[in-house]
Amino acid sequence: MKIGIIQQQNSACTETNIANLSRKIRDCAQQGAELIVLQELHNSLYFCQTENTDIFDLAETIPGPSTEHFGALARELRVVLVLSLFEKRAAGLYHNTAVVIEKDGTIAGKYRKMHIPDDPAYYEKFYFTPGDMGFVPIRTSVGRLGVLVCWDQWYPEAARLMALQGAELLIYPTAIGWESSDTTDEQRRQLDAWRTVQRGHAVSNGLPVIAVNRTGHEPDPSGQTNGIRFWGNSFVCGPQGELLRELPNDSEATCVVEVDLKRSEQVRRWWPFLRDRRIEEFNLLTRRYIDD
Repeated sequence: MKIGIIQQQNSACTETNIANLSRKIRDCAQQGAELIVLQELHNSLYFCQTENTDIFDLAETIPGPSTEHFGALARELRVVLVLSLFEKRAAGLYHNTAVVIEKDGTIAGKYRKMHIPDDPAYYEKFYFTPGDMGFVPIRTSVGRLGVLVCWDQWYPEAARLMALQGAELLIYPTAIGWESSDTTDEQRRQLDAWRTVQRGHAVSNGLPVIAVNRTGHEPDPSGQTNGIRFWGNSFVCGPQGELLRELPNDSEATCVVEVDLKRSEQVRRWWPFLRDRRIEEFNLLTRRYIDD
């Protein structure tokens, strides 16, 4: 299967961001992409650097304007799209939600981000209620997609539960970058950890991984920090963690990568991790911490 990934630097103008994404989706489709993945919260700047109630005006219903726009594009181009939207579920109830659009423009399914960070410049708990739809793959014409979102990428349990329910790909729309005070060595460690943990999910589950991050500097509206420089480095790896394609960290980029989904079957025969899981001993994983 040919997969398109779009790494974009966003502006404060939502209309411009959507127009740029639409053009790049067309470019990927012209190169034969059947599945195209966009970055986290791709319509706007990453607004979670501050806590501001006016920002909730950016949220939209699902279905809504974005699913209508990108649905029409998917139908025209006959591609499957993975979107990432600020969902307004009800007054005072909002989610960070990935939406999968089928080739006919309909909504194949959605996933509400389960793990919500709350760190300096990443105040997501102010905006997003944790997801309540579980870790369930979304069935599409191109396969069963294990769609997760950003902070979820650090949790092996999330990837495993997707794999155990038949996901054929693990997909992570992402918005992550460096804080200005981080040293060069610390920046290198963070990026390497981010890349390594996701490649580990590929290895331990025998599945390809698609991680799509944004790029570019976005200022802190409050002026309390120097903003975030999103580190890009979007990548696609195979079921043994082998890198198939990696984008630069400091510029926009779009590419189409061919992934052999049949390879997962062979890798799982060599390394039958699912067979050898000691599930009868895993009940303690449901506890927050195992105290003495």
